Amino acid sequence: MSNTMTQDRPAYADVVDLDKYPIHDLDGSEGKALIDSCRKELAKDGCCTLKDFIKPEAVARMVELANQLEDKAWVSDRTHNVYFEPFDETVEPDHPLAHPVRSAKHGIAYDHIPEDAPLRRLYESDDLTRFIALVLEKPVLYRSADPLDALQITLFKPGEELGWHFDNSEFSITVMYQQAELGGDFEYVPALRTKSDECYEEVRKVLQGDRSRIKVQTGAPGTLAFFHGNCAMHRVTLVEGDTPRINSVLTYGEHDNMRLNDLTSELFYGRTSSAPS
Repeated sequence: MSNTMTQDRPAYADVVDLDKYPIHDLDGSEGKALIDSCRKELAKDGCCTLKDFIKPEAVARMVELANQLEDKAWVSDRTHNVYFEPFDETVEPDHPLAHPVRSAKHGIAYDHIPEDAPLRRLYESDDLTRFIALVLEKPVLYRSADPLDALQITLFKPGEELGWHFDNSEFSITVMYQQAELGGDFEYVPALRTKSDECYEEVRKVLQGDRSRIKVQTGAPGTLAFFHGNCAMHRVTLVEGDTPRINSVLTYGEHDNMRLNDLTSELFYGRTSSAPS
C-alpha cells in the first residue's frame, strides 16, 4: 500500500492523534521531543506507553472488525515453557526449561485484516516504521514480511490468557483496543535475563509466585506500547467476565523478509501460509 498524502495530511491522519504524537514530522522540534521522551521512559521502565495514540473512532472500528472476524480466528490453547522450546526432561520439574505455562487465545492473522482497516493503514506507513526505529535507536527497521504475523488482532475471551514467556524478538509493539471486564492485565518483569545470562533462578522465583519485581501495565484503549520482550518475561493474566481483551501486535525486525518459522506459525495461526482468496 502506498504511503500517499492528501494536502500534506498522511493517509493515517484519521488513526493517530497527530497533534499529540507528530509522527509525520519527526524532524521538527515536537517530533524530536516525542522521541526523546519515549527513549527515556523505555530506558527507565523497560516499557513505554503512549496513551490515546490511536483516536477513539479508529479504536472503535478495530473492535468492530475484531468481532466481525472472530470466526476467522485461530483458537489455540497450549502449554509451553517460557522460551517456547521443547520441555527439558533432564532438569528438575520446577526449572524454567521444564515448568509448564498455558497460553489460550483467538488470533486473527494479517491476511484476514482488510487493507482499509485503521491499524493496517498505520502499520503499512513508513512514518510509523521510522518513528519506532528512532525510539529504539535502530539504524533501520523493516515491517515483517510474514503474511500471517506482520500485524495481527488477538482476542482473549473469558478463560483465556497468555502464559509467562520471553519473546524471540528484541522488542514488541502493541496497540490496545479493549480491556477485559476482569483480568487481562499485562504483567512484566524488566530485565529478568541478559543476553549472556539466562538467570534461571530469578525466572524460577517469578514462576513460583514471587511478585516483588513484577510491573503491571493495564493499557487503556488507544494506547500504543513499546516493550523489550526478549529480556523481560511477561504475560497476560486470565480473562474473566463477559468482555474480551482485544489488542494488536505490530511486528518489525532489523532484517527484511522476516518471517515466522513453521512451528511457531502452526502454533499461533494453525497454518503456515496465507489463506486462499
